[in-house]
Amino acid sequence: MICVLLVAGHGTVLETQIKNDVTGLYGHLSGVPKALLPGIGGKKILDFWWETVNTRQLFSEVYLVTNADKYKHYERWATANDFPVENMVNDGSTTLDDRLGAVADLELAIRSRQLQDDIMVIAGDMLCADQNFDIAQVIRFFRSKSGELAIYYELEEGEKCCSRGIVEVCPESHRITRFLEKPQEGVTASRLASVVFYCLRKETLSYLSDFLLQQPNVEDKTFGRFWEWLINEEKLPVYGMKLPTGFQLIGQVGLSDYTKWLAHYSAKQQESPSKPITCRSYARVGLMGNPSDGFNGKTIAMTISNFWAEVTLVESQTLVLLPHPLNDPTEFGSLQDLFRISRKEGYLGGLRLLQATCKKFYQFCSKQGIALTKQNFTLKYDTNIPRQVGLAGSSAIVSATLKCLMKFYNITEDDLPKPIRANFILNVETDELFITAGLQDRVVQVYEGLVYMDFSKQLMEERGYGDYIPLDMSSLPTFWLGYLGDPSDSGRIHSNVRQRWLNGETDVVEAMKRFAQLTDEARAAFHTKDWPKLAQLMDENFELRRSIYTDECLGPGNLKMVQLARQFGSAVKLPGSGGAVVGLCMDPERLVEMKRAFQEAGCVFCLIVPHRPFKLV
Repeated sequence: MICVLLVAGHGTVLETQIKNDVTGLYGHLSGVPKALLPGIGGKKILDFWWETVNTRQLFSEVYLVTNADKYKHYERWATANDFPVENMVNDGSTTLDDRLGAVADLELAIRSRQLQDDIMVIAGDMLCADQNFDIAQVIRFFRSKSGELAIYYELEEGEKCCSRGIVEVCPESHRITRFLEKPQEGVTASRLASVVFYCLRKETLSYLSDFLLQQPNVEDKTFGRFWEWLINEEKLPVYGMKLPTGFQLIGQVGLSDYTKWLAHYSAKQQESPSKPITCRSYARVGLMGNPSDGFNGKTIAMTISNFWAEVTLVESQTLVLLPHPLNDPTEFGSLQDLFRISRKEGYLGGLRLLQATCKKFYQFCSKQGIALTKQNFTLKYDTNIPRQVGLAGSSAIVSATLKCLMKFYNITEDDLPKPIRANFILNVETDELFITAGLQDRVVQVYEGLVYMDFSKQLMEERGYGDYIPLDMSSLPTFWLGYLGDPSDSGRIHSNVRQRWLNGETDVVEAMKRFAQLTDEARAAFHTKDWPKLAQLMDENFELRRSIYTDECLGPGNLKMVQLARQFGSAVKLPGSGGAVVGLCMDPERLVEMKRAFQEAGCVFCLIVPHRPFKLV
């Protein structure tokens, strides 16, 4: 592949304002072309691009197209930075009026140097906010597609669509469906801005000269007009890749633009490296409908503040995953100590969850056309969610890790919407770690709070996710939670029900439909604050589950807790896959007595503190 850096533009406005600046602060920059002005960290703007593409493993040659007016400046820069002077192309223009235009400059380089290869073209005078993105990832994505590639970014607050070429991108295929050159406000809802950063296949290079023959005016010989023509009229396949960063100083800009964006990006770079990112995700209790989430059913679940998983990410020289001293032990008091810990907790701590999430995150971004930076980090985690009691402890760690990665790499809600995020977390567990799980836990941990979920077959097949609706959390009754002090693996409780469901066994199929009905009735009870009705539905949920899973599968520990709760007149059900029970007791005095009874039976008992999602006022 060949790279062409374009720096032939005539920055007349910026150059004139620097020359006429009365403060004296910019006198030393008089006559300096835009690409050679100081960028982030004092490095010249062009220095950054040269360092980015100066890789023989990626590019066989790099060319620089400049104008005649500033050719000497760039020649001196080339000799000082080991850029091959023989790869400089002079387009002969000396003023803005006799400029060739960006597309003509690229075509000149291709024609004069007889280039016959795929080409990456970049405006070498753009100021890029992210000084660490991985250009190899851009090339890999380009190679995976059967068309051209255009880089885009999401406009920052205050940037207007009418100042950029705007792309509309299909989220599934990543093909650009429409290109709009500097559209007026309201013409498109997209805020995805294309910049002069493209990859073109050698088979498509002839379109450049075809386009130029149709454009008598130099004002139209821009890449914006070229892509409008190629995408909207010629219907050639052009794909989009997002860089989670910003680009500025595009085209004709003034001194105030230069100083503003340079200060803005420099400040962002200075504040980002040292500040740790810490994110929490919370345990959940399934209040109705579970376990039908894995069977095209409906559920209601709630995140709780009592138990959480917390992940901290700090930028570092190398990528490091730190083991948890309790959950990923590497030191033991004795061989007997190792034996006892291994027998009780097994060999699967939280470190595998961090690693699998990072792997899946990189894979997701590469597939989705999101170029990540070449920054490394250290991840560590902590959690107080009890293990093996079905409170979604594993998915909480994955969810918190994903939050950290999204913040670190500036991945937005548009890049990874909540429904897709829940699918992502489930895939980490099922595809990478082979954990038996359904969507409910991941959905409620992403949305947080009290959430109604409909996983109907039609919705799941049509769009890949269900219908997720947050419910009102005001004036909730007091739920309680009890769990075994010495639980078994919660994943075992699913037994052979899935296979029976897949086989179309009537009892199981009808039970899953009834779970969905119970959930709709419970949603109505939450709406009307009919807590006795909700308690009745919780009991029915458990009995329905018991009828298809059988007592043998549920296990003596779970049945013991259910029977104990019912002695005190409390509604009770399993909040997850087993090892814990959640209940609703309407009598405060009996609730106190029940707590004592659970504790005396060797169980842990607590009142649930609902976790309400934070909302900006």
